[in-house]
Amino acid sequence: MSSPLPPPEVTALLQRARAGDGQALGDAYAAVYEELKRAARLQLRRGRGPLETTALVHEAYLKLAGGSPLAASDRNHLLALSARAMRQVLVDDARMRKADKRGGGQEALTLTAQLGAEERAVVEVLQLDELLEALRRADPRAAQIVELRCFGGYEETEIAQMLEISYRTVRRDWRKARALLLAEMAGGR
Repeated sequence: MSSPLPPPEVTALLQRARAGDGQALGDAYAAVYEELKRAARLQLRRGRGPLETTALVHEAYLKLAGGSPLAASDRNHLLALSARAMRQVLVDDARMRKADKRGGGQEALTLTAQLGAEERAVVEVLQLDELLEALRRADPRAAQIVELRCFGGYEETEIAQMLEISYRTVRRDWRKARALLLAEMAGGR
C-alpha cells in the first residue's frame, strides 16, 4: 500500500478538481481514503445500520462528486466536507428506514464518543441532525466540531488542526455544544 500524499499535494489535486480536472477529485479522495475509512469505521461502530465502512465512504464520495462543484480548498477541508457527507448519508438512510418502518430502525449516535464510560447520551440520527442544524444557526464553529466528532470520528487534537484553532478552543466549544445538545434532548425536543 502506498503512503498517503502530503497535504500540499492533496491541495494541488483539489485545485485541479476545481479547475475542471475530473480525475483530480478522485485522486484527492484516494489520498485521504484510509483516513475516511477510519472515520467511517468509528462512526458505524456506534450504530447497527446496514451500511458497511466502505459503502459509507463511497456514498460520501458520490455526494461530494455529484451535482455542485467541489468547494474543498485543502486536505482538512476535504475531510470536513467528507464528514458532512457521511452525516447526510446516515441521515438519508435513517429517513428511508423510518419511512419503511414508521418510526423504527433509526441509528443511534453518541455525543460522548470516546470520552470513557461516564454518562452516555444516545440520540437518534434524525434528532441529532435537527439539533445540529439549530446549533449551526447559533454557533457554526461548535456545530462543525460536533459534526467532526460525531460523524467524522475525529479527536479534539485532529479537529484543532483541521480547523486551525487551538486545542483548548475545540475542547471548550465541544463541551459547550455537548451541554446545549444534551439540554435540548432532555427538554423533550
